[in-house]
Amino acid sequence: MAGLTPSQEIDRQIKDLGSDWRGKMLARLRKLILSASSDLSEEWKWGTAVFVSKGNVAAAGIFKDHVKLNFFKGASLKDPKKLFNAGLEAKGSRGIDLTENSKLDEAALKELIREAVALNSARKK
Repeated sequence: MAGLTPSQEIDRQIKDLGSDWRGKMLARLRKLILSASSDLSEEWKWGTAVFVSKGNVAAAGIFKDHVKLNFFKGASLKDPKKLFNAGLEAKGSRGIDLTENSKLDEAALKELIREAVALNSARKK
């Protein structure tokens, strides 16, 4: 659909998932991510929600059996709570795969988001 803003595209994706748990998870992640830093904005890239601040921070992808939150520079982030559980062998990125029954440490996730925003800010100076 042409002409939608990135936020409208994300709204549409959540709405299209209806009562599916993945839509609820995406809505929850979106709210958490945006509340973590006022520097973040939403973009719609590659058919998915991408959260940016002086560059790409994280993307939220919907898959058949999980929702993936992918941090573009995740390998450079400290992850003391061991949230990253996917793409651990990737050179730069790291992911968090969430299933319907995943427990989400919201405080740790917000800290990871803030660290990723700070990393992008530091690299842009």
